[in-house]
Amino acid sequence: MPPPTTLVVDNGSYTIKAGFGSSSPSYDDVYLIPNCIARTRDRRSLVGTQLETARDFGGMAFRRPVEKGYLVNWEAEKEIWDRAFLETDSPVHADPHETRFVLTEAPNAPLSLQNNCDQMVFEEYEFAEYYRCVAPSVIPWAPTLFPPAPHPAEAALVVDTGFSHTHIYPTLFGQPWNLGVRRIDIGGKFLTNYLKELVSMRTWNMMEEPYLISQVKEAVCFVSTDFSADLEKCKRLRTVDNPLVRDYVLPDYNTYKAGFVRPHGKRGDDEQVMVLANERFTVPELLFNPADVGVKQAGVAECVIQSLEMVPERYRPLLLANIVLTGGNAAIPGFQERFEKELRPMAPVEATVRAMVPEDPVKYTWLGAAHMANDESFIKKRTVTRKEYMEHGLVWAQKTMAGEDVRGGGETIKESSLEKERRENRSHKKRRVGE
Repeated sequence: MPPPTTLVVDNGSYTIKAGFGSSSPSYDDVYLIPNCIARTRDRRSLVGTQLETARDFGGMAFRRPVEKGYLVNWEAEKEIWDRAFLETDSPVHADPHETRFVLTEAPNAPLSLQNNCDQMVFEEYEFAEYYRCVAPSVIPWAPTLFPPAPHPAEAALVVDTGFSHTHIYPTLFGQPWNLGVRRIDIGGKFLTNYLKELVSMRTWNMMEEPYLISQVKEAVCFVSTDFSADLEKCKRLRTVDNPLVRDYVLPDYNTYKAGFVRPHGKRGDDEQVMVLANERFTVPELLFNPADVGVKQAGVAECVIQSLEMVPERYRPLLLANIVLTGGNAAIPGFQERFEKELRPMAPVEATVRAMVPEDPVKYTWLGAAHMANDESFIKKRTVTRKEYMEHGLVWAQKTMAGEDVRGGGETIKESSLEKERRENRSHKKRRVGE
């Protein structure tokens, strides 16, 4: 009998998306938990959800257990997980001994980090059942805006642009096509740091204010559909005449007054205002042109074409017509329009280019994982119980979660043509490595 409770966790670099599975998962079932330990100016430590109680974010320092998309600091992560999953007043409190644990990770995680994660789940927390999967691989199970929508979707090209990085991730028949995975080292953290440097050079010194600059970025930034024209407009027009200029009124931590954005104009005597013009669109422009700041990588649209070149030609039109944009950066206004505008000239003339942004791109991966957890025929083959882990060991458990038939004693199982397509990518990878 499977455990009666399934805890689904999308362990992101910026926030943990956690919630219990149900027969019909929705955005209301997931809770956002800051994935950090913060230290305030008065030397108080705030762990995870305690950050929501803070009133003064000035000079706050952050320690994040996930770096460059990978979980590297278990000392910090354990403290966050303990408060989130083990404290009785937490909305996602669970008894590990009676819980199936579904956890997502970034693509191409180093084996040593995967080993540490699996050992912590089974040996420290002692979850009854466990399945670790790559975050973009669960998107085919999520509700899609493209009808008809079988689950998992036959083909989906996931563009996951989050806090640490941007990944291009093609999936076919619910399985990743690993040869087509591409990574861009530009994410929300990079954009925040760039905006922090621009603002510090031009107006206020914000080098020690990452939280505030992150709020400014979310409030004022947009992706320009005509970057050259908007840049020229900012050069040509005076600040008072430029419709792109916005004022961000800085928060007053003494009176607990929050910051806010407004059109550029006359400021009050007691206000500290940050004026933003071309910073609003030059910062997110890095997602499409990383070379602007010396990052020698292709932009997101060009990386999609590079990814498609590694996929069999017969599947490319399907993937181009089923592109899903997820992650916090996908919520930046104008991102979808600019992405389609840049991708359309690069795609074949006869192909349909269609991209969707979910209602909540931050929680969408969790929603896909929750729907996947309801697919018993799939999850049963890949879930490992703690008893099996203790009996067979770490390598056996990882092979099971990877979809290898280790329970069958190594016997060859007859596959349908659909199952063969699902496994084809893995066999291609093995042959390439052996060449």
